[in-house]
Amino acid sequence: MAEVLSIESVLKVLRPVEDPELRRSLVELNMIRNVAIADGNVSFTLVLTTPACPLREFIVEDCKKAIQTLPGVNHISVDVTAETPQQKSVPDRTDLKGVKNIIAVSSGKGGVGKSTVAVNIAVALAEAGAAVGMIDADIYGPNVPTMLGLEGAIVEVRKEAGGDILEPAENHGIKMVSMGFLIDRDQPVIWRGPMLNGIIRQFLYQTDWGNLDYLIVDLPPGTGDAQLTLAQAVPMAGVVIVTTPQSVSLLDARRGLRMFQQLGVSVLGLVENMSYFIPPDLPDRRYDIFGSGGGESLAEELGVPLLGSVPLEPAVREGGDSGLPILLNYPDSASAKALRAIAQQVAARVSVAALTPA
Repeated sequence: MAEVLSIESVLKVLRPVEDPELRRSLVELNMIRNVAIADGNVSFTLVLTTPACPLREFIVEDCKKAIQTLPGVNHISVDVTAETPQQKSVPDRTDLKGVKNIIAVSSGKGGVGKSTVAVNIAVALAEAGAAVGMIDADIYGPNVPTMLGLEGAIVEVRKEAGGDILEPAENHGIKMVSMGFLIDRDQPVIWRGPMLNGIIRQFLYQTDWGNLDYLIVDLPPGTGDAQLTLAQAVPMAGVVIVTTPQSVSLLDARRGLRMFQQLGVSVLGLVENMSYFIPPDLPDRRYDIFGSGGGESLAEELGVPLLGSVPLEPAVREGGDSGLPILLNYPDSASAKALRAIAQQVAARVSVAALTPA
């Protein structure tokens, strides 16, 4: 007997369609909602697990192909939205109310462009429609306010019965707190570990974050107090390790990666920054200034994904200095495309981890 066009038959033909990352049925994941049929016109809502889904168009196309196998279908309308899943709770670590996923960006050594990668991942996620916050946890060298165009911003402190509450500054769709808002521009921070621990916890627990899909934490380089404080204070969706192709950077990246693994934090993957140089007057040329293939070989050796390789372009530095990240200033540049793809990979891996049964 031929299948009759109905809500039940639509759900039936959609049941075999899987989320490419999760390898599970869209119907079983409750990603297909609000199915309606009128005069041969089929409409439904596709609820993705992240606004930055890299496979959005493929999923929509697979759904349409499945529905087109039914008789009497004249038109298919798909409303695409997203609900970012909540990361799993971890014993002995305190969830942040309203914050679904905490993602750290770290590096083994300084000077590899970690903050640039962190800022542009945050911008890419916000650009895709996610609610994004950012903590500049590099207490001794807080550069994120400059990179986000928030240098000189004033953070309000609200007095409440339970203690002071920070109102984060906001630009480019990103809420952000930083030590740079609390000290003078030329004032050095000369603190020992316990004080650093205290301010990071204040940024986490005493900031009015509201509801966030992602909280990006830009950590200082190395394997010190800030990394330990964050890993032991809150459940984390994972960490992104940033390196350059050169051997010295790779050695330190290996140590940083192993530290997070020992602390029980999932490593989402490796980013190779400054992968190659693109001259502005010769955009078709590339020069391997810091070597080549280092990030790929390290990722393979350590069994983690290489999320992407970001070229070295003058526009990246210009965007960081001007407070207009390259994703916004030169969205079609090679670096912007690479960083956007990295953000999509990060979001996809976070969603997979949150929705994969333990």
